[in-house]
Amino acid sequence: MGETNYSLAGDLNEAKKMADGLEHYIQTDQIYGTVGGGFFSGGSMPSLTTGALLMRVRRLRAREEELTPAQRGELSAIEDEIARVRSKWRAHFDEKVEREAHSRLKSLGQYFEDLRDDPRAAANAWLPEALRRTIIYELDRAMQEYGLERGDLPQRINGMDAALRRQTEKSPFIWSAELEAVYPADTFWWLYARPPKPKK
Repeated sequence: MGETNYSLAGDLNEAKKMADGLEHYIQTDQIYGTVGGGFFSGGSMPSLTTGALLMRVRRLRAREEELTPAQRGELSAIEDEIARVRSKWRAHFDEKVEREAHSRLKSLGQYFEDLRDDPRAAANAWLPEALRRTIIYELDRAMQEYGLERGDLPQRINGMDAALRRQTEKSPFIWSAELEAVYPADTFWWLYARPPKPKK
C-alpha cells in the first residue's frame, strides 16, 4: 500500500498517469477505472477515481517545497488537466465525484458488518478502510469547493464517523511518517486509530 511505503515521486507518477487517463475515465459509467490500460491495469497501480486523484494532488501540493522545479511543473500540469477536463465534462465529472463518495461510504458500511462477523480479520484489514475514509474526505471537500449539492452526505459521514470512533482506539499514525504532517490528527483522526484486535 503506497501510503505505508510512501514515495513523493511515486505519488506524483501515479497522479500524472491518473490525470492522463482522466478525460476517458470521466466519459465512462464506471466509478473505479484503470490507469492507462494494459500494463498499468494490473495490481501495480491504484484504481483511477476522481477521489484518488484529488487526494494525491492535495498532498503533493502540501509538500510542494520538497519537489524539484520540474516536479512542480508536472504537478501544475496535472492540476491544469483536472480543471480542463472538469470544464469540458462538468456534469460527468461532478456526477463521478458524488457517486464515488456514496459508493465509498457504502463500502465502509460493509466493513462494519465484517468487523462484527470476524473482528480479527476486519482489524487486520483496517488500512484499506482508512484510505477509503480519507478519500471520502477529499470527495466531500471537492463537492464543497465546486459548490455541489451534498444532500445527506454530511449526515451520513457524521454517522459513519460516530460508528468508527466506537469501533476503534487511538494509535500512532498508521501511514508512512512522511505523510504525517499532511494529515493532522485533529482532522484525520482515523489515521491515528485502529480497531482493537480481539485478545483471543
